[in-house]
Amino acid sequence: MNTEFTISSFNFADVLPLLEEGSPLIFPTDTLPALGIIPKYSNKLWDIKKRPLSKPLILMGSDKEQLFEFILPEAKEDALKMAHEYWPGALTMVLPGIGIKKDLLNKNSNTIGMRVPNNYLARELLRESGPLATTSANLSGQEPVLTAEEAFSEFPKVPLLGPIPWPKPSGMASTVIEWDSPGEWKILRKGAIFSEDIEIK
Repeated sequence: MNTEFTISSFNFADVLPLLEEGSPLIFPTDTLPALGIIPKYSNKLWDIKKRPLSKPLILMGSDKEQLFEFILPEAKEDALKMAHEYWPGALTMVLPGIGIKKDLLNKNSNTIGMRVPNNYLARELLRESGPLATTSANLSGQEPVLTAEEAFSEFPKVPLLGPIPWPKPSGMASTVIEWDSPGEWKILRKGAIFSEDIEIK
């Protein structure tokens, strides 16, 4: 049985207007393919992924400057140190949030998960679009996908960023740490960065 199929992808010039109109987008990262959307439309991601509202989304940006305007000042010094060491890369920092972005990404607390991916297509997209609300490109509770084709099979009505093939991802979710207090972090999820390699108290 021939399982090959053709998928169409969109270039940057085409996807930016779609994002502005409220469309989600499938795009590559260094860990797993992602679903992304402009934060004011973030409710659509929970719907199409069938993701419980109790599970927050991640704010992904092209650099720390795009993201850190949305965190409390007392967490910024520690966050800058982590960003210098591990961004771009597979570390998600959960930080105390300020402004409207936190309400659009996390329905249950005042924190925001943030990451800068180590993938040139993702960072170029985010540089042009601004920070996006993101989640992995698989239905909630299902195994993660690794390729553009697999992501498109999960969400055939969602535009896909080209060109394809994408750079190969690690296939491991990001490591997640949460800021607790000045100088103090806790690990919420082990992932692509080994927890013993992260210098936290």
